[in-house]
Amino acid sequence: MPVLLGQRKGGETMRSDEGDRNAGAMLLAFVIGGLVGAGIALLLAPKPGPEVRGKIKELAEEVKEKVETYVDQVKEKVASTVEKGKEAIQEKKSVITTAIEAGKEAYEKEKEKLAKT
Repeated sequence: MPVLLGQRKGGETMRSDEGDRNAGAMLLAFVIGGLVGAGIALLLAPKPGPEVRGKIKELAEEVKEKVETYVDQVKEKVASTVEKGKEAIQEKKSVITTAIEAGKEAYEKEKEKLAKT
C-alpha cells in the first residue's frame, strides 16, 4: 500500500511511488543535462578535431551506459509493481470467493429452514 505524502492542487494525494518516479526522472534529466553540457563545452574548447571527436564518442558511450542502467532499473520496478498488483488481486479474489461461498451456504441453510416450517 503506497504511503501518502501530501496533497497537490485540486486535492489529489501524492503517493511515495509517484515521488520515486519523479525523483528518478529528475536524476536522469540532471545526468543527461550535465553530459550534454560537457559535450557542448568540448565542442567549444580549442582542441584539434580528432581529439574532440574522441571525447564526444566517450561522452556518448557514457550517456548510453547510464541510460541503459536507468532503463533496466525502471523495468525492474515496473515488473515488481506488476507482480505486487497481481498478488493483491489474487488475494482480493480469494476473499471475495470465500465471502460468496459463505453467502451461498447461509442462503441454502435459511432456505432449508423455511422449507421445514
